[in-house]
Amino acid sequence: QVQLVESGGGLVQAGGSLRLSCAASGNFFSIDVMGWYRQAPGKQRELVATIASRSGTNYADSVKGRFTISRDSGKNAVYLQMNSLKPDDTAVYFCYAGIVVVATSPTQRFWGQGTQVTVSS
Repeated sequence: QVQLVESGGGLVQAGGSLRLSCAASGNFFSIDVMGWYRQAPGKQRELVATIASRSGTNYADSVKGRFTISRDSGKNAVYLQMNSLKPDDTAVYFCYAGIVVVATSPTQRFWGQGTQVTVSS
């Protein structure tokens, strides 16, 4: 059973920083891509950033220059360094991974349980 476990959310003042972490555990063949989405109250879930070996990194325009995504393949982990946080960044942040569970299977998407990030003005 594949699981994604997140940590690092919390409450921070505007202009501050937080670092989110997510690690994949369980039995699987490989990880194609990892990333972060977020969902604010009353809004749809939106892409924040992704990182993949072949295609590199991708960021939402709203976080470019402030957030940095990185990955530790040896630990099956992904990180999101969030700087210059704004109240609009307040949301539940979800880790996701595109994982090949067995070598002959297609990539499946897995989600973490979500971690709350609250930025006060």
